[in-house]
Amino acid sequence: MKHNKLYECSVCHKKFGSSHIIHADIIRDTVSQLIKKDISTWDGMSNICDNDLHHYQNLYVNNLLETDQGNLTELEKEVINNITNHELISTNLDKDFDTKWTLGERVADKIASFGGSWAFMGVFAGFLLVWITINSMIFLWNPVDPFPYILLNLVLSCLAAIQAPIIMMSQNRQEAKDRVRSQHDYQVNLKAELEIRQLNEKIDHLLYHQWEKLTKIEEIQLDVLEELRLKKI
Repeated sequence: MKHNKLYECSVCHKKFGSSHIIHADIIRDTVSQLIKKDISTWDGMSNICDNDLHHYQNLYVNNLLETDQGNLTELEKEVINNITNHELISTNLDKDFDTKWTLGERVADKIASFGGSWAFMGVFAGFLLVWITINSMIFLWNPVDPFPYILLNLVLSCLAAIQAPIIMMSQNRQEAKDRVRSQHDYQVNLKAELEIRQLNEKIDHLLYHQWEKLTKIEEIQLDVLEELRLKKI
């Protein structure tokens, strides 16, 4: 019966199979330096399990971001936690926004949306045309608002005074949406960059083990060839 060889992790001192062990010579120097700070016996012949390696990789990312940008922001901490816990960052932001805004803010958004449409322009132009037409027939009856339409000017001024803050509320809401979207895009891009770095480490690990297997197969082939040569002699 064939037994898989176990390797001891130099960090946690537990034994693992070859698929969960990474050799020191394929780990980046920057990560190896962090391990060496905690493990004085760490050298080029040491091994580390994949869980401990992920811990030091995340620690390296932490230090890298702090060096480049100072203290980590809450967004960057959240990204690192998501990577550690293998969680997704992508969410439906519009759905989250719809559940957070108050009724007044939603009404303001609808009014501002209608106020900036061609439908509003058509209704408003029709209202002005009817008002001016009715109040211009001074020869037929005594109109409510004869030329120069002082009452109409008062109505338009009141409409503008009310419409302006409603539009500003809608713009503030849109700016808040854009701000959250930009933060979310930054988180997604940062996580993608960090995941790519870790993926490179994993590919190096797989290539190393593949090369190990090929080397062992080559050794067996050489042994068989040597046996055949000895038999011919």
